[in-house]
Formats: sequence, C-alpha cells, structure tokens
Amino acid sequence: MSSQAVRLAGITKRFPGALANDDVDLDVEAGSVHALLGENGAGKTTLMNVLYGLYEPDEGGVIIEGEERNFDSPREAIESGIGMIHQHFMLVDPMTVVENVTLGYEPTGSFGPGIDRERAREEVIELAKRYGFDVDPGTRIAEASVGVQQRVEILKTLYRGAEVLIMDEPTAVLTPQEVEDLFSVFEELTAEGKTILFITHKLGEAMRAADSITVLRDGRNVGTVSASETTREQLAELMVGREVLLEIDRGPIAAGERVLEVDSLRVEDARGSERVKEISLDVREGEILGIAGVDGNGQTELIEAITGLREPDSGSVSLDAVDVTETSRRAHTDRGMAYVPEDRQERGLVMDFDLVRNAILGSQHDPSFAARGRIDWEHAREHAAEVIEAYDVRPPDPDARARALSGGNQQKFVVGREFERDPRVLIASHPTRGVDVGSTEFIHERLLGLRREGVAVVLVSSKLEEVRGLADRLAVMYEGEFVDVVDPEEVSEEEIGLLMAGEQPGEGGEHATVSADGRGEERGGKPKRTDGTR
Repeated sequence: MSSQAVRLAGITKRFPGALANDDVDLDVEAGSVHALLGENGAGKTTLMNVLYGLYEPDEGGVIIEGEERNFDSPREAIESGIGMIHQHFMLVDPMTVVENVTLGYEPTGSFGPGIDRERAREEVIELAKRYGFDVDPGTRIAEASVGVQQRVEILKTLYRGAEVLIMDEPTAVLTPQEVEDLFSVFEELTAEGKTILFITHKLGEAMRAADSITVLRDGRNVGTVSASETTREQLAELMVGREVLLEIDRGPIAAGERVLEVDSLRVEDARGSERVKEISLDVREGEILGIAGVDGNGQTELIEAITGLREPDSGSVSLDAVDVTETSRRAHTDRGMAYVPEDRQERGLVMDFDLVRNAILGSQHDPSFAARGRIDWEHAREHAAEVIEAYDVRPPDPDARARALSGGNQQKFVVGREFERDPRVLIASHPTRGVDVGSTEFIHERLLGLRREGVAVVLVSSKLEEVRGLADRLAVMYEGEFVDVVDPEEVSEEEIGLLMAGEQPGEGGEHATVSADGRGEERGGKPKRTDGTR
C-alpha cells in the first residue's frame, strides 16, 4: 500500500471568466496533516471540491492510494474514503446529533426495513467516545454550540468511513480554546492513520497544526514546505508574492471630541436572561476602543444595542450628544454610524443580490444613490466596482451574486462597503474573520487610516494580536460585563487570557487599567494618561 494517501496531478479547473486551478500538483502523505494555504480566491476550495467529487477537473487526475479515480459525485468520493467538512456546516438544525451523523446511512433493524434508532445511538456514542468527543447524542443541532456542531460534522464524516478528511477553514468560527481542542482532534485522528487536509489562510495555525504546507497563489501551486522548517514571513511572501508586514504600527495620535457614548446599557435575551449588565463606554474622534472576549459573553447583544438592531432594556446610546437609543438602524446610519457585522451572511449581505445591490444596502435612500426617489443604478455600479477594486474582491464582477463569492471575499466586500461610507463612528465586529494575510494587512491599514481621519472606532475581535495591536484602550468582556479596561501596551496576552476567563491577574501580573469612559484608575502601577494621547 502506498504511503501517499492522495495525489492530484495537473489539476486545471476553469469557470466562465476565471481560471480557478492552473495545472496544480499536490502530494499528501498518509497519516499526516497537510495544510492548503493561500489568499481568498487562490483556488484552495475549488481544488478540494475537485478531490471531493463536487467538480470535475477540465484537465488532470485524482489518485487515491496509488489508484487513479474519477469521481462523478461526492457520494463516490465518500465510498472511496474521502470526506469533507465545509466551512458552513451542512447540518439539519431541528434534528439531533445522532440523526445528523447517521443521515442517509441509518442502520436498519434485523427484522425489517425500519431504522434501528437504538443501534444508531449506540454507534454514535461509541464513535464519539473513541475520539474523545464530548457530545450529547440527543441534543438538537439548533441548541448546540459552534464547536459541538463542528464535532458532529467530523463524526458524520467518520461514520461514513472516511480515511481522508478535508476541512475547509475549520477554525473560522471557533474560539481560541475550541481551536486548540480541534488540533487535539487532529492528533487523535492521525494517530489512527487518518489523513487530514485543511484549507486555511492563517499562517500561525498552518504552522501549529500541519506537517506539510502547500501554498496556492492565483490558482497555482507556488511551493510545498515542511511546517517545522519555515517561518511566518516566508509563508506570507509565498501567499502574497511580496513582503508582508505582520506587525501593526499604530503610532501616537491625540483623540478629539467624544462621539459615541453608552450609559448603563442593559440587555436581556428572549428568555429574560441578562446578557449585557450595565455597561458604560465612550469613544472619541481618532480613537479605537477594542473589545476582547470569548464569543458568547454578551458582545453580540452589546453591539446590536449600540447599532440600533436591538432595543436595550435600559440605558442609553448617544451619537454626538444626540440620544439614538430608540431610533432605527437606518437612523443610526444617517447619523454617520457604519457597521461591519460579525455574521456577514445574516447581517451583512443579501445572498441572492448581486454586488451592485449589496453595495448600496443601507444607502439606498441616500440622495447620492436615489435622487428624486429613484436609484441611480449606473452610480451604484460604479460604487460597487470601486469597492471591488480597492478591497481586491474576487471575482471582480459587480454582477456576481453574493453567494457566489468565497467567505473571505464576502467579508472583504462588506468591510469595503462600510469603511467607504465616510463614517463618523465605525462599529467593526471581527472585520478580518475569514480574511487572508494580505487582505488583513490592508484592512488594518485602512482602520488606522480612519483613525487618523478622526473616525471613532469600536473594534470587536477574538484575535488578541489584532485588538492589542490596533486598540488605544482594550475592554475585556466576560459574562456581560467589562471585567477590566486596560492599556494594550501594558498587558500581556496571558493576562488578557485570564481576564477573558473572568480572572484577575495575580500579584505577578499587575497591569495598568483605564476606564471604558477614558478616566484613569490605578491598579498595580501608575495611572495612565486619560486624554486619549498615546
């Protein structure tokens, strides 16, 4: 038996107006973790869709364990031991874990054609136990966390007998702890001889989890390297084709007038549980307030209340000293608030609209687009084309529907639309989620450009290096409260991690604290300046 689990030989795949894969070779050793790294639109997912039987290559061949195969469908690939876990999970929300894992492959009873539900449950429990997955087989998917849903997707693939698992951006929606748990799962799987191919654009994760890394750029394989013998800088240059600045240089700036004020904001969910607990903050012109925390600690509800998507149960939100607490999302936009939502598909785009229509979402009543009550579609198309070009959205086609874009390109389009509104205040939730290193660098530079232009920015991110590098003040949120607001230059990642878990650093971890409204406090060190100057 060959030690080579997968070989892709000369794969070429064309779409109308685009060459997605250009004569790509890829060799993957059995029992290894192989990362496929590249910018958004580099052809990574297309290549894996060829391996999984979703696409037929225009040229080239697929070889599995030394035997050439021609998959006409994913089912044929599954029967040959190839499984794929997509970036957006393919689960049925009202169904349980067991029902999703066995769907289409349900065991039948010994005395009839009906489904043997008890056997199905036992098989899923045994499979979960074998790989150390902590999942309740009776839980409905709609009630499961994102991390659990991903485990269900993996179990579903293993249940079908997969020996090679393809994972498309598997960490895109996971917390840092869930990412570490996933990498532990990789180790369990490869220890049993499974082979993992995972698509990513994150340099650190590729180096942390993979044995080998193949980089795609513009549809071509530009190199395969050993993860232990490369650097982030080398990988970034392979990805982008130029040197990439991985460090953020925020630079000093003097903050101006107070723009956004939030006073004693309190938000309950539909069940009456308090999700945001009396939070106050303000942000000034030319200042970035970062909010860090593990997802699910009230960040979503806080931002929805600030942006007008949710009415708070008490407290107030003011823009330039005008109370906007009970006004509509449109009123917030009209007063100069731009918003990059955390869920680009649910909140940022209409997936069946083309990019021209998506480019003017929230601005369709603006006189520059809708003079005398009629939309100027020529102007809208020009605006969409400008966003596409400036933010390197691929494919560069204003007529493309939003759902035709990869997740990273959808994100770049939403970010571009919101950043280019000429905002007074920008609320950015996870602006670089799912975005490659070159585009992340550009978005960071644009955020700092808005800061220099005097825009007040609230930045929510689960990437600690991002909020530490960009924020002037950093609020750490835990269970609906700001447990601390710190000077990011004075704290370590470890200290922030403790705060994210609801713990204060001990005596050896003293740090300088400032308040969310800019007033300085003293904690184990001298008071920080509070006039916004850094």
